[in-house]
Amino acid sequence: MQFTIERGALLKALGHVQSVVERRNTIPILSNVLLSAERGSVSFSATDLDMEIVDTAEATVQVPGQITAPAHTLYEIVRKLPEGADVDLRYAAGDDPRLNVSAGRSRFALPVLPAGDFPIMSGDHDGVTYQILRDDLKRLIDKTRFAVSTEETRYYLNGMYLHTLAEDGSNYLRAVATDGHRLALAEMPAPEGAMGGAGIIIPRKTIDQARRLLDDGSGYVELTVSPAKIRFLFGDASLTSKIIDGSFPDYGRVIPRGNDKTMIVDSGVLSKAVDRVSTISAEKSRSVKMTIESGRLTLSVRNIEAGQAVEEAEIDYDNATLDIGFNARYILDVMAQIGGETVELRFSDASSPTLVLDPADNGVQYVLMPLRV
Repeated sequence: MQFTIERGALLKALGHVQSVVERRNTIPILSNVLLSAERGSVSFSATDLDMEIVDTAEATVQVPGQITAPAHTLYEIVRKLPEGADVDLRYAAGDDPRLNVSAGRSRFALPVLPAGDFPIMSGDHDGVTYQILRDDLKRLIDKTRFAVSTEETRYYLNGMYLHTLAEDGSNYLRAVATDGHRLALAEMPAPEGAMGGAGIIIPRKTIDQARRLLDDGSGYVELTVSPAKIRFLFGDASLTSKIIDGSFPDYGRVIPRGNDKTMIVDSGVLSKAVDRVSTISAEKSRSVKMTIESGRLTLSVRNIEAGQAVEEAEIDYDNATLDIGFNARYILDVMAQIGGETVELRFSDASSPTLVLDPADNGVQYVLMPLRV
């Protein structure tokens, strides 16, 4: 195998695929990237057995062929080469097989493993395929992924639940994530062809990889959703992943419908105030008490060891006085997703879930579970 490729194109392709490779692997081949050269282009593949990324770049291919080489090492070499350099990669079988990488006066020889040992993830052909604008997919991911659980005990919460539904005569594509303490929901009109697809739980790592790939390019992404896998096609790059085998909880039962106490506040003011008073909160709970009364919000934190903090803010509220507590980090995470200048919080009582809405985006909802204070 031998081909020549411009350094920028090589770096971009390797940057996409090497991010899926774990730094430590008990299976040596999983530390490698598969290089496949043929007919004027080279494809680069990496996998962790649960997810596979493939990217293709134009190249001058002198000798077609395949080989695998250490993914992170190859990426770091290319990253440090001069911009605009032409990089020559060649491999020839022999007593001491190596992938030789050269650019200008730089020469490298990397160990290889046979391409035939590289695991290839097969695609599913029984799913639905549809296209979605990159910006729409970014929004679904960005508005929800912060709420994905990191606790391995409830593995079915370790991902984003993507599904379609018909509601009030309209079809929607909806993303939901929860860790049991907070819930994030974002939806949009269902793209053509999306209805009827399986509701799937996309693993957190897959969501993070897809989000990185979304930043490189514009236009549409093609999704193929089946009961076992999801495939994202981003132009020259593709991401195929297994999904979490489990049932996502009936999140609709958690979203409060009858909360009748509404507070409207400047989202920036609330975020900064919570951040300031939480400075002295106990690290484990990070609880902040809200005292909500007509026209005024009082935030307070009391810590036996660190002292106390109090801050007030003006609000639009005309209902009974309410004392309620929240985890400061959860409030800040939600405030970071609010697109407008104000945020709307709907309460029932101090022990019931609070609904948070963004007046600038009717397609999102957040639920926060209160803490005892």
